[in-house]
Amino acid sequence: MLDIKDIKKRKEYYENCFKKRQYEVDLEALIKQYDKIVELKKLQEELLTQKNKGAKDFDLLKRTGKDTTTLQTEMKELAKQTAQITEKLAKVQEEYDKVFFALPNIVVDDTPAGNKENNVVLKTFGKKPSFDFKAKNHIQLCKQLNLIDYDRATKIAGEGNWIYTGLGARLEWAILNFCIEEHLKDGFEFKLLPHILKYECGFGAGQFPKFANEDFFIDKNFLPNNFLLPTAETALVNLHKNEVLKEEDLPKKYFAYTPCFRIEAGSNRPDEKGMIRGHQFNKVEMVEYVAPEDNERAWNELLGKAERIVQKLGLHYRLVQLAGGDYAHGMAKTWDIEIYIPSMDRYTEVSSVSTALNYQGRRTNTKYQKKDGTKDYVYTLNASGIATSRIFPAILEQYQNADGTVTVPQVLVKYLGCDILK
Repeated sequence: MLDIKDIKKRKEYYENCFKKRQYEVDLEALIKQYDKIVELKKLQEELLTQKNKGAKDFDLLKRTGKDTTTLQTEMKELAKQTAQITEKLAKVQEEYDKVFFALPNIVVDDTPAGNKENNVVLKTFGKKPSFDFKAKNHIQLCKQLNLIDYDRATKIAGEGNWIYTGLGARLEWAILNFCIEEHLKDGFEFKLLPHILKYECGFGAGQFPKFANEDFFIDKNFLPNNFLLPTAETALVNLHKNEVLKEEDLPKKYFAYTPCFRIEAGSNRPDEKGMIRGHQFNKVEMVEYVAPEDNERAWNELLGKAERIVQKLGLHYRLVQLAGGDYAHGMAKTWDIEIYIPSMDRYTEVSSVSTALNYQGRRTNTKYQKKDGTKDYVYTLNASGIATSRIFPAILEQYQNADGTVTVPQVLVKYLGCDILK
């Protein structure tokens, strides 16, 4: 959530931020609505003051036996005016809230303008895999090695789902355990979170109301307004909602393993079949709560951790600075780690590193108290440890051998108990 008073002071700055995001909004109209709300609230308070004074005068006239007819008429007119003002205020407030709470975050100054075609590749890691045999895609490898059961998953859950089986289930669990162990080494606190969240969590994370239609909501007759979490970030950034943290307790560093649930699922594109997009996938997510001046340190830490995960797995990837139009709604800066999938001959995002600045802190009303006693909103940052549904196929395709086997990345051998999938 943004600060409307700051928007009034720096309207041109915000307009430039939204322009970079390809987000259209009439800030002048929004400011006029805000000023109207302030005006109506002031008038409402004045009428309330008059009402309270009238009530005291009425009691005095009654006690002294004087005529109250004139005052009663004035009080009825006052009540009528108050009702009119209240109704008008509610209408203007509703119109204002609809636009204001849907505003995206600002963007940092060096953010490229435009949509994903303007994303900037910052670096690549490792060499693009090449094969002296006819390479297979991850769907073929999964079926051949009996790692994933697509058919039975479709039978019991529908399209856009899969079942890890045998060595496939063990490989998935090995990847998750590797991530968890790495984050514990770095002093992050492990959380196992509820998978059903209240609507307010989506609002606090900046995902609602704009993108509420992208998540699975529970039937309205049972837990109305509750939904399946789309990412652990949604829960983690709400942990300290309406709390005031102590400056000396910052930063707070958390990570969580959860399944993630998205309405978005596999498209009809041949290169997005299998595990690239699905209704449910596993992810390890990191979040930090920091004071504003600690934002850069936390950013570098999360970026370094996310990159090291993929580097230790020995996978070829690239680091990409996103353009404003490709940002998540609540983020002010995002860089993606994109893994290379040989059969697709393209890169796909496996981890995002982002800072929301104080956008989520405002929406969740999470503050910290400085040593001088003053309070301010926390900054929040997040990074995917990794989304396994894209790491898994990347491992299979980048580590495949001519005989149809797959070499296991060295860091996973101790969790998996073997060094070859066959």
